[in-house]
Amino acid sequence: MIIDIGGGTSEVAVISLGGIVTWHSIRVAGDKIDAAITEYIKKKYNLAIGTQSAEEVKIKVGTALPQKELKYLEIQGRDLILGLPRNIKISNNEVCEAISDVLAEIVQAAKHVLSETPPELSADIMNKGIIMAGAARCFQKLMN
Repeated sequence: MIIDIGGGTSEVAVISLGGIVTWHSIRVAGDKIDAAITEYIKKKYNLAIGTQSAEEVKIKVGTALPQKELKYLEIQGRDLILGLPRNIKISNNEVCEAISDVLAEIVQAAKHVLSETPPELSADIMNKGIIMAGAARCFQKLMN
């Protein structure tokens, strides 16, 4: 099984003996994760940040699961009330909260593919694991 989280789409597939057994593609991926981070910061902190800042947050402190050890990243944006530059510190657990809905859609796609996978191959997936590619590498180490 492979999960490829790209910029605009996420693809999930089960491949066996050189062929695709089942697959699913959704238009939810890295760009929507960045947008979710941007929107979270806008709502919680009244701060506008750009897509590059959101991607930096995703890469440096992004996590798919809440963590006991907090990590922070300081980012700069434009205060939506005063219109002036302002810095905030955002934690890995805040990022987790911000992106949880987007990640839930990707997980749902994986569940859909698993539900269509023959039992023998499902057992192989349980034993050998899932390969993650694309933006997924940002979260792969945190999901283990």
